[in-house]
Amino acid sequence: MANSLFRKKSIDLIKKEYEASQSDHAGGLKKVLGVRDLTFLGIAAVVGAGIFSTIGGAAYDGGPGISVLFIITAITCGFSALCYAEFASRVPVAGSAYTYSYVTFGEMIAWIIGWALILEYAIGNIVVAISWSGYFNNLLVHIFNIHLPDWMLVDPQTAMSAFNEATTAMAAGNVTDPETLKNYQFAIEAYNSAPRIGSTPLFFNLPAFIIVALVTWLAYIGIKESKQSANFMVIFKVAVIIFVIIAGAFFVDTNNWTPFMPNGFEGVLKGVSAVFYAYIGFDAISTTAEECKNPQRDMPRGMIYSLLICTVLYILIALVLTGIEHYSAFKDVNDPLAFVFEKRAPWIEKIISISAVVATTSVLLVFQIGQPRIWMSMSRDGLLPKKFQKVHPRYQTPSFATIVTGVIVGIGALFIESGLVTDLTSIGTLFAFILVSGGVLLLPPAPKEPGRFRLPYINGRFIVPVLLALFIYLFRDRVSASVSNFTHESYQEILFLVFLLVATILTVLTIIRNYSLIPIMGVLTCLYLMIEIPAVSWKWFFIWMALGLLIYFLYGYRNSKLAKK
Repeated sequence: MANSLFRKKSIDLIKKEYEASQSDHAGGLKKVLGVRDLTFLGIAAVVGAGIFSTIGGAAYDGGPGISVLFIITAITCGFSALCYAEFASRVPVAGSAYTYSYVTFGEMIAWIIGWALILEYAIGNIVVAISWSGYFNNLLVHIFNIHLPDWMLVDPQTAMSAFNEATTAMAAGNVTDPETLKNYQFAIEAYNSAPRIGSTPLFFNLPAFIIVALVTWLAYIGIKESKQSANFMVIFKVAVIIFVIIAGAFFVDTNNWTPFMPNGFEGVLKGVSAVFYAYIGFDAISTTAEECKNPQRDMPRGMIYSLLICTVLYILIALVLTGIEHYSAFKDVNDPLAFVFEKRAPWIEKIISISAVVATTSVLLVFQIGQPRIWMSMSRDGLLPKKFQKVHPRYQTPSFATIVTGVIVGIGALFIESGLVTDLTSIGTLFAFILVSGGVLLLPPAPKEPGRFRLPYINGRFIVPVLLALFIYLFRDRVSASVSNFTHESYQEILFLVFLLVATILTVLTIIRNYSLIPIMGVLTCLYLMIEIPAVSWKWFFIWMALGLLIYFLYGYRNSKLAKK
């Protein structure tokens, strides 16, 4: 049974199946994407909720040093992007990390990664839709003076939590801050004024549902229309970010950059999840392989170009934000770009609010394009029902899979609390990055072909041990504390020790087998970012994975096309 669980698809077999599907013109996807379109899709996916919201909390924890974390995270993503690029040049088929894992690790691991990618695309898009709703409502209130009912703007869990906290605090009678009192009164009034079904108050996030429905429709009617919309949104939001950087430079007080790391490097690392969340998306390009004019040449370029552009923008934004306002002012600030201009230049705040709506719309669009194409690939392999591989005869998009994605994300955005799934999205994405980076080590050598990307080989035999020794030296206090307190250590520190063990094993293997530096660093850097995510999110991640394996053994294992060959 072990052999059947890890049965692999060869690259030649994948290419033959792909060519066979292309010979049937009604069943193929429309090839319209060039390197510029792919770069724009990458930027569309990356620049969104992260830069417009989560960077605020990260700046509070790390101070101006958060710019260093953007560089570290960019290097981490860079290692993974190069590994994705190597796979994309060899396997120019939709499916992203799922397809790549099928080639290198086998069927069960491929299923696991396909299931984990649902966290990045579908579940991650729920967070983006809720974030979009907040920006959109802010726009309606401050620019058009339109106030939607509060019960239409929030999920039931958030409303209930806010009501309980407010009633408890008000009953205690020790609320003195006028702003806090106003917020508590608002939470109680919103709860009491909500319509009821029996005795249960009705809360849902209607704007989030509507934008998901509109974006799903756009993804359904064609990649060409989606491409044009994404390109327009990218040009607009990048122009706004460059404008914010230039305008903000005139308000920068360099004294705010001292101290550079007020809470030390540990404070900077607290923002790992938030900063990494700001980079999620560049890999979504790999799901559109079958719609590229020249995927082996253009996809690697699109990934790397989009990552470089976003990194430069992020570092400059981080420095400008922490230069305009002291880092301590960013506590609980969910709209940092608008926040710094609120009193200095209110008209810029309005432009940022519009841009935030556009930015999150483009992220929604790219992920709503990505998820159906992963399901389409899994269905072709027999791991999901045939309906998921159905391509619309007129629009040439995976129609059924697109509708299912829209339903899941739309209903989730109506009722689910966003905080519940943000860390899960980061874990699922990092897990995919680790398998793609590790998978490159298992690929057979390929002949050099003109015009095709090839991952440069750098022998890690000496560099990796030196880097591991340097890491242990820099974190010697944490290593010592984790080892000496092992029996009564927190889950977070146990994860840290697991990371050290894996890093040591990979270092030894690198010395013995002369592994390439880039994929090894991709595995280790992503694994380190994973262990910095709170342990409670790991628990939910393992529950999600267990559910996925149950579905695989009940359906995928029995219906796999590879098993029948």
